[in-house]
Amino acid sequence: MSVVLRRATKEDAKALSALATDAFVAAFGHLYRAEDLNAFLAEHRTADVYRQEMADPGTRIALADADGVIAGYALIHWPSEFAPESDASRPLALHQLYCAPGMTGHGTGAALMEWALSEARALGCDAVQLSVWSENHAAQRFYARYGFSKIADIGFMVGNQRDEEFLLELRL
Repeated sequence: MSVVLRRATKEDAKALSALATDAFVAAFGHLYRAEDLNAFLAEHRTADVYRQEMADPGTRIALADADGVIAGYALIHWPSEFAPESDASRPLALHQLYCAPGMTGHGTGAALMEWALSEARALGCDAVQLSVWSENHAAQRFYARYGFSKIADIGFMVGNQRDEEFLLELRL
């Protein structure tokens, strides 16, 4: 399978929303009451939300295209809203890095991570920050392979449910 990365456009918003929803539900949907999950998805994973993100000059979204199918995506934002948790002077936040269900283990996540790190370096950032659910050990191992380490405990709201998350950082 050949994976090509490209920048998301507003025309991709609907497909991006569908992928983002499917990936989040596949990974985490079982953790939440339906009303909390639906509230989260309605607030954070709609096509309109992604169109707004793409209009923000501080946000970039890369899509991983695998033979004409969107296999994953990454969303970065700078400056990072996690900056107060660190002494980094120009951190970037990697907000979302998801592979389509069934697409993990094919190099898509690695390609997207390399893109995010390259973008951070090109922007002159000195760190990349991200949050990961405290019980998502597979993702934590993935991030550790790149040198990310925990710098804080934070919360992440899904509807009315607060998840315990780790804030990870990689110094560039």
